[in-house]
Amino acid sequence: MTQLSAPWPHVSVISVIDIVLVAIIIYEFLALIKGTRAALMLVGAAGLALAFYVSRLGDLTTLNWLIGTLLPYTVFALIVVFAAEIRQALARLGRTLTLSRSLASEADAYDDIVLAANLFCQNQTGALMVIEREIGLRTYIESGVPLDAQISYDLLATIFRPSAPLHDGAVIVQKDRIAAAACFLPLSMNPVLSTQLGTRHRAGIGITEETDAIAVIVSEETGSISLAVAGKIERDLTVDQLRDRLGELLRRYVPPSTLPTPISNVEALEASESETSRTSMPQPEDSRVNQGTDG
Repeated sequence: MTQLSAPWPHVSVISVIDIVLVAIIIYEFLALIKGTRAALMLVGAAGLALAFYVSRLGDLTTLNWLIGTLLPYTVFALIVVFAAEIRQALARLGRTLTLSRSLASEADAYDDIVLAANLFCQNQTGALMVIEREIGLRTYIESGVPLDAQISYDLLATIFRPSAPLHDGAVIVQKDRIAAAACFLPLSMNPVLSTQLGTRHRAGIGITEETDAIAVIVSEETGSISLAVAGKIERDLTVDQLRDRLGELLRRYVPPSTLPTPISNVEALEASESETSRTSMPQPEDSRVNQGTDG
């Protein structure tokens, strides 16, 4: 007990900081690959490392030679296998170091996206709108039809009209301009999502797995609005929820009055009945006489 209560002679502040930093790196790496195909690949790599350790202990000459010969090429294989995860980690590190706040000061016209999503939701029109942030989407822009047009509600409604040539594919928005339409996006390889969602939703999630973009998706079957960011999807959002989430992700405040509030069917029916009752009410006698005289 005395030995446990005694101060550790070999532990210093530098050692504690070193251990904490290594723990943070390991935690961030595990959080980055959690739920992705890289997790299973990491298990396979750990199995190979265990086999190499066992071959060393058991004096397995042939197995030890084989693993020792292949080991120098393992680093290159890991770089190829984990290329997507490495890009995401470096992009996240770059955003943290630069502390970029350029999006906070830009008055981008993303309200039109919410307005268009509300229209597509009511008409059950399929749509996929991708908002570029800090990681460029030039590769995907070049796969579509270049527009370089000022973003507007009318333009989005025209592009995603079911009979329009550019209806299929994604619209990519750069700042306050539509860079291209009918763009091809990478599909998410998540096996769970592939059985639950269609191609449009998987493409919206896939682009957010590769980059830091935001994808607004409207289902053609149900008209529901979804938001994909960082490889995750938020489904069945209302117009107000979409407005708030975009405001949070783009670090800006969107006044509630600038966006529409969907009118329920009950309210619309009551308004229609009220208007019908007002028009069907009998007019006063003098009013009818005056109208006949004026006519």
